[in-house]
Amino acid sequence: MLSSIEKVIFLLALIASLYGAYYGANRIVRSIRRGHGKVDWRSARKRTVSVFFRIISFEPVFRFRFIPSLFHGLVAWGFLFYLLVNLGDVLEGFIPGFHFLGTGALADWYHLFGDIFSVAVLTGMIVLLIRRFILKPATLDARTEVFVQPKARAGIRRDSAIVGAFIIIHVGSRFVGESFKLAASGKDAWQPAASTLSMLWQGWSPTAYVIAEHATWWLALGTILAFIPYFLLSKHIHLIVAPLNFWLKPERRSMGELEKLNFEDESLEQFGALKLEDLGWEQIMDAYACIMCYRCQEVCPAYNTGKILSPAALEINKRYYLNEHGDAFAKGESSQQTLLEIAIPEEAVWACTTCGACVDICPVGNEPMRDILEIRRALVLMENEFPDKLQTAFKGMERNANPWNIAPAERMQWAEGLNVPTIETNPEPDILWWVGCAPATDARAQKTARAFAQLLQHAHVNYAVLGKQEQCTGDSARRAGNEYLFNELASANVEMLNSIAPKRIVTTCPHCLHTLKNEYPAFGGNYEVIHHSQYINELISQGKLSLKKDQLKSDHPSSMTFHDPCYLGRQNGILEEPRFVLSASGVNLIEMEKNQRQSFCCGAGGAQMWKEEEQGNERVNTARFHQAQATGADTLAVACPFCMIMLNDAAKEVNSEMEVLDIAEIVLANLEEA
Repeated sequence: MLSSIEKVIFLLALIASLYGAYYGANRIVRSIRRGHGKVDWRSARKRTVSVFFRIISFEPVFRFRFIPSLFHGLVAWGFLFYLLVNLGDVLEGFIPGFHFLGTGALADWYHLFGDIFSVAVLTGMIVLLIRRFILKPATLDARTEVFVQPKARAGIRRDSAIVGAFIIIHVGSRFVGESFKLAASGKDAWQPAASTLSMLWQGWSPTAYVIAEHATWWLALGTILAFIPYFLLSKHIHLIVAPLNFWLKPERRSMGELEKLNFEDESLEQFGALKLEDLGWEQIMDAYACIMCYRCQEVCPAYNTGKILSPAALEINKRYYLNEHGDAFAKGESSQQTLLEIAIPEEAVWACTTCGACVDICPVGNEPMRDILEIRRALVLMENEFPDKLQTAFKGMERNANPWNIAPAERMQWAEGLNVPTIETNPEPDILWWVGCAPATDARAQKTARAFAQLLQHAHVNYAVLGKQEQCTGDSARRAGNEYLFNELASANVEMLNSIAPKRIVTTCPHCLHTLKNEYPAFGGNYEVIHHSQYINELISQGKLSLKKDQLKSDHPSSMTFHDPCYLGRQNGILEEPRFVLSASGVNLIEMEKNQRQSFCCGAGGAQMWKEEEQGNERVNTARFHQAQATGADTLAVACPFCMIMLNDAAKEVNSEMEVLDIAEIVLANLEEA
């Protein structure tokens, strides 16, 4: 098909395009390698197959915004097939008389899929461009008060326009080119769309068909050669980096798990991240993987209540800084600005509740929450900069091993009159109940502890609590960036627990569960840890807790809605057990719009419990309580003492009669009398 001179021109253009791509790719790889840490290839190899199917199915994309995701899927699946189409077109252009995949049944199916995917890509791309440039939903940008680099705001729209135009020209030219071929040779039943279009070109001269085919061939493949070097600078490099993100990302027990810092290593000069190069390699790669879709922002409780935090803006700002300063950064030069100057303002850093919604929803596996936690570490450990209110909680944990600053001698006051066994009186229990600071000290949360204690006694469970030995797990210290304090608490707790060697640990607090289960292994503490909702479900299933039959058979059971704690559901995947317990209690469960893994935060996580909430148009706990009220339920069920405190406060603030109860209290109220 191509003349000799055309083949030479194409090959020269290909060499130039690949050189530009190599230069850009080399810079990206060297930039990513500036981050600390190394790839764990053993873990990567284990998940190769699962990552492949995850990418082919586009499962992460379809978890949110289904309609736009569907059109995005049409474009993406079509482009995957077009890798084969482009190879075939190049070979047919260079080899006279060559038919890619022959002329039999295999070629027929190839032509059919080429026809279908051409229409799918063009349809999907046109719809997505209409959505971005005409409909302009607010979810595709950040509010003006959120810090997004000026070049980024304009650049995202420019990238979208360029890429959209490229896809339409590339796929459209190839599709129209096929219709020219069919106009000259006759319709093909295996290419119904192109055959229909070919009717517009009937009656042309043979020379006109040849010229048209040449023009569309060059438009289709020439746009690829022109686009490849630019592709590495645009957000659409996620087509390559996103699969690498899923494949190479360090394996974690939970999205909230953080790496242990070695304070004994005197060679370390930096803790946490003040500059881009202080981040891990995977956190730098996140910037290149980011598709700039703002889904993480759309589910962020801080952003949704008017704070200036946008997880998307954090990644986008990192990316545009790397695009602008990538050459110097890749060569090893130190960043001239801090992350607070180029990526995220300090106020936004302290607005994060560490709920993990941004990590969970990201379709390319990014973890902006981890960047924020690394920045907090640096601010606390290196700069001694943090909200004043946190000082009280820090001092409480330092002096009395709990953020309420309650003396250890008062740790068991919640259990007065209940005859709760301690590890001293029952040194070999089947269950070690880690009560937690809130249930042991907060007046409202103490009711949860008392209810659970009565359930254990009713079920004749062989259990014990740590009593005066129990201290804070350090969750709030770690989430606030005070890693040194967390290190001290974790080390002491692990030493104590290892001496006890508990068979199983049950916690009433999801934050304690998360820390004991996912973060203490790094300190040598490996335990079987479950949540009290899971254990109550076990006791009901085993018949050790019997519930009132009249309540279960009632035609009008009380209506409840359940708030999934972030560190229970999203962070640790415990979603069904609390619902099984409520169902067994005979309640009419009405789900909130935001539930299970997409639950909305109560506002206490990330050490927010101990500080003033950043400025916004609504408090996070109030927003969540309004969502509960919208169900029309009588009662709001919770399974976390922090959620209990925050949502009770919200109920009082709005003068609501909706009762907030822990699932242990609900089960206790519905126990059948012995």
